[in-house]
Amino acid sequence: MSKRQLSAVLLSLALFLFVAGCKKKPAAPPPPPPPPAPAPAPKPSARVVSFTAEPSTIQRGESSTLKWNVESATSVSIEPGIGTVPASGSRAVYPSNNTTYTLTAIGAGGNDSRTASVTVTAPPPPPPPPPPPAPKKSITERLSTEVQDAYFDYDKNDIREDARATLTRDADALKSILNDFSGAVITIEGHCDERGSAEYNLALGDRRATAAKDFLVQLGVPADRLKTISYGKERPQCTESDETCWQKNRRAHFSATE
Repeated sequence: MSKRQLSAVLLSLALFLFVAGCKKKPAAPPPPPPPPAPAPAPKPSARVVSFTAEPSTIQRGESSTLKWNVESATSVSIEPGIGTVPASGSRAVYPSNNTTYTLTAIGAGGNDSRTASVTVTAPPPPPPPPPPPAPKKSITERLSTEVQDAYFDYDKNDIREDARATLTRDADALKSILNDFSGAVITIEGHCDERGSAEYNLALGDRRATAAKDFLVQLGVPADRLKTISYGKERPQCTESDETCWQKNRRAHFSATE
């Protein structure tokens, strides 16, 4: 290539570069949009932490205690019959029948509720009235059921062994009877069987009554509340003429005047 041709090429290249440099540069891309604003925090919901009735079973007329604890509530109420209450607390209730209490907690972000039940039982029936007191026995009835006759051997006024045991029991019964009948006097009767004269048996009966009295006085029966009398053979218990019948008649018997 000649110098002339080289120069033309170089000039053309320079013109091309000049023209290309004069063209308008493209615009810069727009900036990205700002990020969206954060969503507002959710409002808290009411939450019932606890709600109880203690005790849960009562007798009618007794009380149960409601206890509760609530979080994030703007209003708290308990039904039936109580109404608005603070967020935590306790309340005594006296339901007359089975009752279910409902606690309702209202919050800005939501509500919550809880129930507590109280079972009410009927009180036990009152105890029956005490039975009426038994009619008071007369002193004669007491003597006939609590005091026994003391028996003697034929023609004797000694206190024999079986009579000692009988009179020892009689002493306790007589002291109780005299305590209950403060104005009474006990008569010790001396009796004999049919054998022997009336006069002899009266004397023997007297000795028997006196022996029984002396024995009882030694056991603590008041002497001034005892007296003696002899009926000899005048008032027999048995009228057969044999030893079995005669033994029943040889006795010290007890009667009384109030």
